[in-house]
Amino acid sequence: MIDEAEKAGILKPGYTIIEPTSGNTGIGLALAAAIKGYRTIITLPEKMSQEKVDVLKALGAEIVRTPTEASYDSPESHIGVAKRLNKEIPNSVILDQYSNPYNPIAHYDHTAEEILSSCDGKVDVFVAGAGTGGTITGVAKKMKKRCPNVKIIGVDPEGSLLANGHSSVCSYLVEGIGYDFIPEALDCSLVDEWIKSNDKNSFIYARRLIREEGILCGGSSGSAMWAAIQVAKSLKKGQRIVVLFADSVRNYMTKFLNDDWMKEHGFIDDATKKEEEIKIQQWKGATIKDLNLKVAVTIDSRAFCREAIEILEKNGFDQLPVTSSPNKKLVGLVTLGNLLSRISKGRATPDSPVKDVMFKFVRAKNFEEIAPDTPLEKLTRFFEKHSSAVVTEYTNDGALVPKHVVTKVDLLSYLVKN
Repeated sequence: MIDEAEKAGILKPGYTIIEPTSGNTGIGLALAAAIKGYRTIITLPEKMSQEKVDVLKALGAEIVRTPTEASYDSPESHIGVAKRLNKEIPNSVILDQYSNPYNPIAHYDHTAEEILSSCDGKVDVFVAGAGTGGTITGVAKKMKKRCPNVKIIGVDPEGSLLANGHSSVCSYLVEGIGYDFIPEALDCSLVDEWIKSNDKNSFIYARRLIREEGILCGGSSGSAMWAAIQVAKSLKKGQRIVVLFADSVRNYMTKFLNDDWMKEHGFIDDATKKEEEIKIQQWKGATIKDLNLKVAVTIDSRAFCREAIEILEKNGFDQLPVTSSPNKKLVGLVTLGNLLSRISKGRATPDSPVKDVMFKFVRAKNFEEIAPDTPLEKLTRFFEKHSSAVVTEYTNDGALVPKHVVTKVDLLSYLVKN
């Protein structure tokens, strides 16, 4: 798309590329733009992963996030915002993967040829997800010329209307496929059959591809694989089915690859469920109460740093919960490391108030509450990312107060004894 825009004189040195995207094509454009020296602005719906944002930023792209729920023709959508920026920014170009003819042409010239070459020119069924439609359109067009009897299967997530153009549109979590409109780059006449996929099957099959085949793919690849298996059940011996995996796990490390994320969304597969059951049985229903922890030693936010240091030294602690009078509400945590860093760099003195050096919980967007009745099985997961936890309870007036401090040593001691 960039090459053809340059040849046509649409894109010139010093111009700005603006592109609405779900992230994957955007990364490709940002990569090419970085090499060629173009400024790049990417408009991206909020549901798209942080990993995509991080890669785009690393490539020098500027990111504008848009509401996921905005319809494609809304001024607030990623497409609407891109069009507005295009009007406002001189010498800017939207290559528009949704309607750009060179999107499917690239797949006609290259992707399809790679597949046919690898398969000695024989393909009976081709299965692929559809987003802009460029991949499935370009590949299907070439394959139908070279393999007249080939069957083209499109995969569309539940909540998208690509499959029939009039199904109800709703949100879904898989990224890179499906839309709430039919892009011009998609030629539906080339698709012989559509299969609707759902989030759970998509993510479970993506994880299976990683675990069983060593293919580090993304969620839409799981959608395609699940659909391909449904199709393969009706094939005859000797028939050849090709399924295309269009995305990489790189963009989803904190999403479906994460067990906690899968659990939160109800997508746990049988293998992970068994592991969880074994973990829960191991702890026999034990909670933090069973650790018999000492009452937490705390410090008031108005106390001096020297007082905090004395308490830490006397008790052999490396952190102290910080409370606020008069209800002893938990407001933060002061650590030995933070005290040392602040005082050694001259950003605090022994006479500075603790509130100036503590980690303030009020600044945290969200933090996991650990209570006396928290299962130890849950605490072990918490300790995968943290070294200690402040165990809290709510008072009658709704204040969150510290009761204990629990560390990995406490948990290990319990395991040894029990």
